[in-house]
Amino acid sequence: MAVAAMTHAATTEPQRWQVGLVGYGEVGHILAEDLRAQGVAVAAWDLKLASPASAAPLRAHAGAHGVQLATSAAALAAGVDLIVSAVTASQAVPVAADCAPAIQPGAFFLDFNSASPGAKQRAAALVDGAGGRYVEGAVMTSIPPYRIRVPLLLGGGLAATLAPLLNALGFDAKVASDRLGVASATKMCRSVMIKGLEAMVIESFTTARFYGVEDAVLASLHETFPGIDWEKQGAYFFQRVIEHGRRRSEEVREVAETVREAGLVPHSATGTAERQAHIADLADAGVFGTKGAPGFARSADWRIEADRILEAAVADRLLAATRNKD
Repeated sequence: MAVAAMTHAATTEPQRWQVGLVGYGEVGHILAEDLRAQGVAVAAWDLKLASPASAAPLRAHAGAHGVQLATSAAALAAGVDLIVSAVTASQAVPVAADCAPAIQPGAFFLDFNSASPGAKQRAAALVDGAGGRYVEGAVMTSIPPYRIRVPLLLGGGLAATLAPLLNALGFDAKVASDRLGVASATKMCRSVMIKGLEAMVIESFTTARFYGVEDAVLASLHETFPGIDWEKQGAYFFQRVIEHGRRRSEEVREVAETVREAGLVPHSATGTAERQAHIADLADAGVFGTKGAPGFARSADWRIEADRILEAAVADRLLAATRNKD
């Protein structure tokens, strides 16, 4: 179904906007639910709609919440007042390219994606050049606990214009800078630490589990960082990477690009991306159970997931040994 074209609503009346979500995964679902709860009209499009199997849960969610599904990114862009792009990091610029030719004059394009400053600037050139109004967004923490109220930094010449309009819709948006790239750089530099910590915890805890020293390691960490519940934090990190490792690995590749844009070599970010991608590969192979099934990656004990990682490593070594013999 194509999204019907609409007259661009007055900028002082965001509640009358039609909001278009490009990317209808976890983030898209949360935004759609919170916007629809206020009576805001929402349309969505996602690449997964092209496959009957992957489209089924998206169509079910859309039907339950009154979200109109578009037939393409361009069809969605043609009929909305605010586009929120929330896709994997590598798709940030391609989505802007897909939306730009059809965007309504004066419609806002909020780039929610975890992309480098350079990528945000390229996306902005596409949108602004087509008559849209590009604003970069940087989500500063995990979305699920905060939902639409997740701390959001905005950047670009129109950030100050969009911020109060977003906040009227329930967002928690603040202007980082009127220069494109500042908000993204803040997010990316933070991700060097946060995503890196996820990868380090998985590597450290899983290796400690192999050697049977996990209790001693956790006790030492607690002594050094007494404010952190390492059991709980470890379980959370394992869960998030198992569930979203693919998206995270792509984000950290953008983090690495951000480091390169600063003239530095991204040693840490590159390793983090590899670890996140490795866990994503294991998840795709069913090592942690059936993706999408109830309880997937929801174990409160990180040891269960660490044992699965170790078992997969043993299987890989045995397979490699067999191939070498052949």
